[in-house]
Amino acid sequence: MGRGKLRIYLGAAPGVGKTYAMLSEAHRRVERGTDCVVAHVEHHDRPRTEVMLHGLEQVPRRRLEHRGGVFHEMDLDAVLARRPQVALVDELAHTNIPGSRHAKRWQDVEELLAAGVDVISTVDIQHLESLGDVVESITGVRQQETVPDEVVRRADQVELVDMSPEALRRRMAHGNIYQPDKVDAALSNYFRPGNLTALRELALLWVADRVDAYLTQYRSDHRVSRIWGSRERIVVGLTGGPEGRTLIRRAARLADKGAGGEVLAVYIARSDGLTSASPKELALQRTLVEDLGGTFHHVVGDDIPAALLAFARGVNATQIVLGSSRRRSWQYVFGPGVGATVARESGSDLDVHIVTHDEVAKGRGLPVARGARLGRSRRVWGWIAGVAGPPVLAALLNAVDLGLANDMLLFLALTVAAALLGGLMPALASAAVGSLLLNYFYSPPLHRWTIADPKNIVAIVIFVAVGVAVASVVDLAARRTHQAARLRAESEILSFLAGNVLRGETGLEDLLERVRETFGMESAALLERSSDVEPWTCAGRVGRGRPVERPDEADVDMPVGDHMALALAGRVLPAEDRRVLAAFAAQAAVVLDRRRLQEEADRARTLAEGNRIRTALLAAVSHDLRTPLAGIKAAVTSLRSEDVEWSEEDRAELLEGIEEGADRLDHLVGNLLDMSRLQTGTVTPLIREIDLDEVVPMALGGVPEGSVDLDVPETLPMVGVDPGLLERAMANLVENAVKYSPPRTPVLVAASALADRVEVRVADRGPGLPDEAKDRIFEPFQRYGDAPRGAGVGLGLAVARGFAEAMGGTLDAEDTPGGGLTMVLTLRAAGPRPELDHVAEHTAEPERQAS
Repeated sequence: MGRGKLRIYLGAAPGVGKTYAMLSEAHRRVERGTDCVVAHVEHHDRPRTEVMLHGLEQVPRRRLEHRGGVFHEMDLDAVLARRPQVALVDELAHTNIPGSRHAKRWQDVEELLAAGVDVISTVDIQHLESLGDVVESITGVRQQETVPDEVVRRADQVELVDMSPEALRRRMAHGNIYQPDKVDAALSNYFRPGNLTALRELALLWVADRVDAYLTQYRSDHRVSRIWGSRERIVVGLTGGPEGRTLIRRAARLADKGAGGEVLAVYIARSDGLTSASPKELALQRTLVEDLGGTFHHVVGDDIPAALLAFARGVNATQIVLGSSRRRSWQYVFGPGVGATVARESGSDLDVHIVTHDEVAKGRGLPVARGARLGRSRRVWGWIAGVAGPPVLAALLNAVDLGLANDMLLFLALTVAAALLGGLMPALASAAVGSLLLNYFYSPPLHRWTIADPKNIVAIVIFVAVGVAVASVVDLAARRTHQAARLRAESEILSFLAGNVLRGETGLEDLLERVRETFGMESAALLERSSDVEPWTCAGRVGRGRPVERPDEADVDMPVGDHMALALAGRVLPAEDRRVLAAFAAQAAVVLDRRRLQEEADRARTLAEGNRIRTALLAAVSHDLRTPLAGIKAAVTSLRSEDVEWSEEDRAELLEGIEEGADRLDHLVGNLLDMSRLQTGTVTPLIREIDLDEVVPMALGGVPEGSVDLDVPETLPMVGVDPGLLERAMANLVENAVKYSPPRTPVLVAASALADRVEVRVADRGPGLPDEAKDRIFEPFQRYGDAPRGAGVGLGLAVARGFAEAMGGTLDAEDTPGGGLTMVLTLRAAGPRPELDHVAEHTAEPERQAS
């Protein structure tokens, strides 16, 4: 049974109608007789969605208990046993309750697809793993439930369910998405028009990129060479000259005029070695085009116009930007030039722009001729000169008597010309035919194949020897020049490869793409296996051609060691190209090893950090946590003792000690739990706009009265923060400052506005810190100097910085003028203060949190 097909309804935000569209599709399929069941669909108490479930068979869900709660998840085994044609699985990014077979719902879907069941699912754009940071920067909400992009990209169909922000907010206001008590908070936070517009743009661009990839694959599979101008793609032809930067900027301006424009700069290295390119200039141009959002490509081609047009059609470009020729007028005798040739052969589907620049007609251009490598046309002309040239020359000389010596010189000149044009063999043919004609027409006795005068024999022998010698020298020079040109082209490619490594471009797929482009292949793959008996597996693949699963299926394979090979599909490469291919293959193996070593190093670093945290935690438990417990235990034991009659004052003092110990224990455990949340990445700030003077005073409850001077003006702009996290961070900062400040010297807490930020400074008059310790104190379980062991476990500042960064702020340490330490907390300003105080509710996180 074949693999099932996956169809995904993608939306920009909750409520656009993904689930409704999925259920509508299910009803259409049921009406057509398709066996379709609901494996798992969440209606979130939306009446219209709930109505759409009527008439569809629903597979009973699996009941799971977790931490005292009861949850219902998709019963994967029941769906597999039912084996429908189509299964509806809502919320692809959902995280399953512990006890399920897989951790994520998309893994359940993969198992259904492997069993041959077609699946229809839904996902929001903010749940794609690669967009997590972007979505967080837009909405201030970090999505904890994500799905790998590749899972969605592999879907057979991705359909965008689109809705304008205004229509979605109206649907929200009518209570069609969330419950009424959550509507105001959602509209004020996550569902603001700006957020929805940005998310909608992300969804449209992601789908457009996938459509573009599908179009590229379709064109490759159907070998479509005609340009389809679905979007503006502008190819910039570079020569390595200084005019390249002008061309790149011009192309970028052209791309900006159309939505979704793309710039591709391409440098074509000719194997004849005639291209004079500056590596430094090419590096500058590469940096420029990447800074402008384009891509740089390096291609080898003997015929520059043909290679440029082939590249442009291969990437479905719509425009080509070239510079005006740098050649002088007399140099056009060698050919029309690259620009004119490309313009003539581009056809009606590809626009060519010729851009003027400061290097025009300065004589540094080179002819378009193929150069020292003898092409087919030169060999044809060489044979014409070598075989047909002597009879024509003999016919002309029969009309004029110039003497044998002059006749021999003319035939010798024709032999040299044949050698220059076609190489050794046409020259030998010219020498042979010319010697026969000299003997027959001009050496006595005439018109006979004999030579009477021995001097004429010597002359003809010398003629043949000179012709052969000249032809040999010309042919040897051509071959040596061709070899030098090949070596130069190889050195340029290897230099380009080395430059990528030095720039840190070590992505395996990027390297394979360079291989594919450089050698003009359809696809490139790096295959490996653990032993000779194991099957080959693909470590990385690029291209749109047929997939290569084994090296013997490829048109070109380059072994790398005993159990790795670089496989290319598209055409057979000449043997001389395999040296450069071997360098690429070796580098691909190194990149793969480096990537795996980096993954191992990351895992080892994570384990080492976890081990350090555990060691520090054990130390904290063994001493810092036991100290207040010991005090509490001693006080309780004393109170329970029947041998001593305690006075009311003594009993009050013991109870106060118990309370202080419990408070200290609660503070230590709270910091440990907060640090654990930060280490595991489970801190999800709920950002809202609030006044500082509403939060900061509440953070002073843990310090003695009068130990803090507060200066927070009411005119400060509101800040976008999580009030709970801000209060905990400020409490830790203030308690730390009071701890180290001298007695009867209050700590100053002052706030001020700086451009689009609000700065809170907590200044003490304590001993201060040297510069080298100012960053170290923010690490977990770090205490500076001779801090007493009972003063805490060294987590307060680490937790404060973690919470600050989670809210998009910063926390740094500075010296207090006159002595002491100042903690500087910088927060994002939310805008000018409104006339009426408005306190927004916490954002209802999309769908999962709302339900």
